Amino acid sequence: MKLGFVSDSLGTMSFEQMLDNAARLGVSGVEVNTGGWSTAPHFDLTAMRQSADARRTFQLAFETRGLEIISLNANGNPLHPTDPSQATCLEDTIRIAGDMGIRTICAMSGLPAGTSGDSMPNWVISSWPPETRSILRYQWEEKLFPFWHKIVALALEYGIERIALELHGNQCVYNVPSLLRLRAEIGDVIGANLDPSHLFWMGADPLAAADMLGTALYHVHAKDTMLNAPVQATTSLLENGGLMDIPARSWSYVTLGFGHGAEWWSRFCYRLRMAGYDGWLSIEHEDVMLNSLEGLEKSVALLQRVMPSAVSNYKPQEI
Repeated sequence: MKLGFVSDSLGTMSFEQMLDNAARLGVSGVEVNTGGWSTAPHFDLTAMRQSADARRTFQLAFETRGLEIISLNANGNPLHPTDPSQATCLEDTIRIAGDMGIRTICAMSGLPAGTSGDSMPNWVISSWPPETRSILRYQWEEKLFPFWHKIVALALEYGIERIALELHGNQCVYNVPSLLRLRAEIGDVIGANLDPSHLFWMGADPLAAADMLGTALYHVHAKDTMLNAPVQATTSLLENGGLMDIPARSWSYVTLGFGHGAEWWSRFCYRLRMAGYDGWLSIEHEDVMLNSLEGLEKSVALLQRVMPSAVSNYKPQEI
């Protein structure tokens, strides 16, 4: 496996400072945010789309530091009913990645409205009352499937081999069954970006998810979640409080090791390898209680201790 981080983890730094810290920390690459919900402080989508020189200069900044571009990440809602810019960001990201020779991109599946007359996305998390079934049919059959058929055709045109969709709440694809449903319809260009932090707060098991995804596992975000048991006991894990008020929340994103210790992360890495995954672990720092650089340093140090990086060469002796 290889270790890197998401560029927005150091979003307050300049592009050069972010890359210099990546080299200093000893990671192998950086996953670059291109837009969507990100302000993309390290990536000018318009300039990259228009200028081959801009793309080459961007790549050289990585190469001169011995770093790789892990992937481009358009992490927005490309099926937003009133904001077409997020779908445009995804499409432009695909074109730019193809022009730069990047074969994997990260994205969200998208979340449309509940019906054609609505203007806001609608995440259905219950099968009752009965109108939820109509909402899901509309979202999947009339919006999600047609959109991703179109996007995958564009991806193949530009040489993109893998689109890793993050299993994320408030998206149509948020767990293993929904990812596999979309993949069955669209094809194996679609795979999973497995982020344990989201599965933790949705009550799923990232270890079991890795097992079930198998060859559909295309990317991994390394992010942790702290489950605040005293609050959870009365509010559940369905949490819509402010992200900055950590004591009042039933769960929060935290630095690696602050929610689940090194022992859990070692088991996670081992189960990834058992599932056949030997790709990137891309740290995504979103801990509002810790300094971003300090949190990233602690996360890198933890994974450097526990992740397998060399090829296995042991086998029992023949006796």
